[in-house]
Formats: sequence, structure tokens, C-alpha cells
Amino acid sequence: MKDQTKVIAALLIGAAAGAALGLLLAPEKGETVRDGIADYINDLIDAAKNKAQSTSNEIKDYGHNVYDRAKSKFSGVAGNVSDYKDSAIDAAKSQANDVADEAKNQYNGAKTKLKSTANDWNNSIQNS
Repeated sequence: MKDQTKVIAALLIGAAAGAALGLLLAPEKGETVRDGIADYINDLIDAAKNKAQSTSNEIKDYGHNVYDRAKSKFSGVAGNVSDYKDSAIDAAKSQANDVADEAKNQYNGAKTKLKSTANDWNNSIQNS
């Protein structure tokens, strides 16, 4: 970008210098030459202002586009993270329920064995 700016500035300066020399060397009255130079310089200034405004607008648009793309990507990532969070919570709940069910089954099995063993001992003591 800086190289392009230097080239454009050099072209504008060269054009202005060439035009000024051409007007100064032309066989016209001094006032006419000065008016012509003033008009030409005003035209150059207007062209430079327009170019600067155009470049400024392009930079603003580019900045807005970059911001919008970054915002869009971030929103997508945030949505994905939220989906992963929900999936992880669901998986954790499912595993917790499975562990609770297994613990309950083990408890009931142990309780049944304990009752059976207690009944066997009770019957064995009563039959002795």
C-alpha cells in the first residue's frame, strides 16, 4: 500500500511540475498563466481530496467487513460451544443415572442376599 501511495504521489507531483513548467513557458500574459496554474493546482487539490475520501471510505468498509466476519465466526463458535456444553451435560446426567441404577441394583442384590443368609441362619438355629 505504501509503495502505491508513493507512486501516486510521485505521479501527481510530476504532473503538477510539468503543467507548471508548461504554463510558465507558454507565451501568455502573467495573470493568465497564474490563473491557469491556480486552477490546475485547485483541480489537483480537489482530486487529492476526492482520492483521500475514497480511500478513507474503502478502509472503513474493509474494517466493517472484517469486523462482521469476525463477529460471525465468533457467534458460530459460541453456538458450537453451547451445543457441546449441552451434549456434555446430557452425557454426564445419563452416566450419573446409569451409575445410580447400578448402585441401586447392587444394593437390592446385597439386601436380598443378606435376608437370605439371615433366614438360612435363623432356620439353621431353629432346627438345631
